[in-house]
Amino acid sequence: MCGIVGLHLRNPDLYPRLGELLSGMLGEMQDRGADSAGIAVYGNPGWVPAGHGCVTLLTADLDPVAVATAISDAAGSEVTAQMVDATLVLSAALDSETLLAAARSVYPEVLVAGFGNDLTVLKGVGTPRDLASSWGLEQAAGWQGVGHTRMATESAVTPSGAHPYAVGPQQCLVHNGSFANHATIRRELQADGIVFDSENDTEVGARFVARELANGKDVETALKEVCATFDGFYTLVVSNRDSFAVVRDAIACKPAVIAETPDWVAMASEYRALAHLPGVADARIWEPEPEVVYAWTR
Repeated sequence: MCGIVGLHLRNPDLYPRLGELLSGMLGEMQDRGADSAGIAVYGNPGWVPAGHGCVTLLTADLDPVAVATAISDAAGSEVTAQMVDATLVLSAALDSETLLAAARSVYPEVLVAGFGNDLTVLKGVGTPRDLASSWGLEQAAGWQGVGHTRMATESAVTPSGAHPYAVGPQQCLVHNGSFANHATIRRELQADGIVFDSENDTEVGARFVARELANGKDVETALKEVCATFDGFYTLVVSNRDSFAVVRDAIACKPAVIAETPDWVAMASEYRALAHLPGVADARIWEPEPEVVYAWTR
């Protein structure tokens, strides 16, 4: 049992409140998974300046000043680095993939939590409310965010096993459920040269979706391919810089609810995570149908 949340803001007046609203959603899902948590936030200038590339590294052992100097030399451009709890956040006036290549050339063994322009991914071990506080999530701004509270079933409780899995540029995936045939699909992806960072079944789904998107498919088609390929029980949220999508498996036994107003679209594993959102009393609220992809674009 895990909890997933997602919030896509349509009204720019709400952008300064993204972190506040997302923090409340994440906290309400703590009972569904209290061993670790993670978030992806699009557009918070406190972590990454507008339009800049960002790479987040899962390490507390590196000195930010030394890292910024080393990666600036490798990238040929100024890179800034800051610690956000146990995650090292790099940003630069570069495309995120260029910044990622420079970071990996200097620190090839460090695990990457995520990368994208205007995107920050943070993950950690601990209760979701404590982690949200340590990240300063309530003060974050932006136009979109997703989050996950984990009750581990498939792999160890580590930051690398926490969601979101952000393995493609701008892309994030969070998952409630389990993939029964993930080992088979992992081997197929590895045969294509895809490298994995964890034993988590969710990473298999994220790598699969990233490959489909890299091959030119849109998110709706990619998620239909997930439904055709993966066995198991799941609710997924997939986001990129400009879109937000939800899908459930054919049986739809994992809970999910979507709410929509002119100002925002939100989803969560349970309604209580949505109850504090502004205007929720007037929202259109429904449970997503099995294997129907619901997608919204900024």
